[in-house]
Amino acid sequence: MQICVIGTGYVGLVAGTCLADMGNDVICVDTDAFKIEQLNKGIVPIYEPGLEELIKSNVLDHRLIFTTDVKTSVEKSQVCFIAVGTPQNEDGSVDLECVFAAAESVGKAINGYKVIVNKSTVPVGTADKVAEIIKKYYSGDFDVVSNPEFLKQGAAVEDFLKPDRIVIGSNSPKATAVMQELYASFFRTASRFVIMDVRSAEMTKYAANSFLALKISFANEMANICEKVGADAEMVRNGMCSDKRIGTQFFFPGIGYGGSCFPKDIKALLKTAVDNGCEHRILHAINEINKEQRTLFLNKILTRFGTDLSGKTFAVWGLAFKPKTNDMRMAPSITIIDELLKRGAKIRVFDPKAMETAYNIWGGKIYYAKNSYDALENANAMILLTEWNEFRRPDLERVKELMKSPIIFDGRNQYEPERIIQRGFEYYCIGRPYTAISEAKYAYV
Repeated sequence: MQICVIGTGYVGLVAGTCLADMGNDVICVDTDAFKIEQLNKGIVPIYEPGLEELIKSNVLDHRLIFTTDVKTSVEKSQVCFIAVGTPQNEDGSVDLECVFAAAESVGKAINGYKVIVNKSTVPVGTADKVAEIIKKYYSGDFDVVSNPEFLKQGAAVEDFLKPDRIVIGSNSPKATAVMQELYASFFRTASRFVIMDVRSAEMTKYAANSFLALKISFANEMANICEKVGADAEMVRNGMCSDKRIGTQFFFPGIGYGGSCFPKDIKALLKTAVDNGCEHRILHAINEINKEQRTLFLNKILTRFGTDLSGKTFAVWGLAFKPKTNDMRMAPSITIIDELLKRGAKIRVFDPKAMETAYNIWGGKIYYAKNSYDALENANAMILLTEWNEFRRPDLERVKELMKSPIIFDGRNQYEPERIIQRGFEYYCIGRPYTAISEAKYAYV
């Protein structure tokens, strides 16, 4: 199938590459000439496991093309994906300027029946507005459908190539058939297609992300209560997650969620609820708990060291909002490091993939370590903010030798408290009080 993808950001680049890898001819279009030039040289602007290799192989096989020529790309394609950025306005609403600009470009270039696919996360009713824009320039037959993405950063390629379901929001049997044909090669059976009307599909993306964010915030609220009453949040989590109705995913207490999806989608759905006169108590609570979680973790550091951190050095392990990505949008690390810097602290950081991203944020204000151990040199404490695998089993003796004082603040509950404390460290985590450690040693064998 001939496909064009307008937008070479995270969603567009992954979608276009994976569709090409399934044998389609894909043209990825972007107005950013420098980005297109870099992609044509094999330089990928984002880190996502497996993506760079797929791009190179599909470009080599001439199934994947990068260009700034929107008109020709639309003319050649049966299906046109709109996968441009949808940043957030100050009031929480979604900035649809790029979506509407893409729709206008499609309208001016369309030369026959095509399916226009909204892949960007957009508020309910956006497909109708896209259709209205296209109709200003083209009076022929076309359809606009919603095909929300459910990709996890760090596993996006695998998620796209092996989806658990494909949601297709379509009010046209003809467009639905085209979309089913497009995705047929991803499934052995059609059972994983979820077909619905366009507005329901637009809402599904927001509802799904809000529920996952709810699980994270609920886990954090339970952990905070556990810490106060002397229970162990990890034991409580294990007890709850053994119930198959609850499950284990997105149920880990920590310093809250970040990234470009959950924070933005929660606020966008809140704005939609307010605009339509709907109650939004749970959505509001999800957002507030997530913000407070960063403050509660920061307060652990300030309680231990005081509010004046002049002369103190902190090593930070992990900057990306989650492992296996270099994305730092809305990352907890930004909030915490900024607050430490305000109080006079010196910061030494290491992240396996996000160092360049971090430099674009802080420049020369912090030290960028060569590796995780370099970050620890003469540090008063180590702060773990992203649970990269390479941080899971450090050489604790070497860690202690490098640090000025053996203190660890674990924002992801990555370490076994008893093991860390027995090695001579002070250890602070989320929802796991020292009393629980001393009274329930059997839990850490």
